[in-house]
Amino acid sequence: MSAADRQKWDSKYSAADAAPREPSAVLISLADYLPSRGRALDVAGGAGRNGIWLANRGLDVTIADVSPVGLAVARERAAAAKLTIETMEIDLEQSPLPRGPYDVILSVCYLWRPLFAQIPGSLVSGGVLVVIQPTKKNLERNDKPPVDYLLDEGELLRLAVGLEIVHFREGWMADGRHDAVLIARKPQPHVV
Repeated sequence: MSAADRQKWDSKYSAADAAPREPSAVLISLADYLPSRGRALDVAGGAGRNGIWLANRGLDVTIADVSPVGLAVARERAAAAKLTIETMEIDLEQSPLPRGPYDVILSVCYLWRPLFAQIPGSLVSGGVLVVIQPTKKNLERNDKPPVDYLLDEGELLRLAVGLEIVHFREGWMADGRHDAVLIARKPQPHVV
């Protein structure tokens, strides 16, 4: 990720209350698929709206993001909610995922396709990947994100190699975007 991208996100998170506080409505709708304990990684979690929600459910959360300003906001918001989170400033386009294993890996509106190859090795056996990512159809109603950050129809299924698909849907969601929503599980080892 370029320094300009980092500055863009730092600037966004510096604006008073610019970063949403409420978790993704789509994520909340997936709550029954998620564990309530264990370790969770919120990939590109910014100011923590989704990571804090996971922590409130009982998970030990690490929020990984390129923006130190966003991570500072996440720490402040977690402290105000009397929750503990870990934050990690990291450029996920230059560095591997933070060391796992995790029970949950969450990615909401962040697309770096090479990360998907790392995910099975970063999940515990039976751990889940949750992805909520806009598709190209989103451009019919919204001008953001740009096309480079949008999925082709069915692409998310192809990216989840090595995982069992638990739930998949593409369509217009509660967040007003045309999203691909995936929950995939790392297979349990076969006992003989």
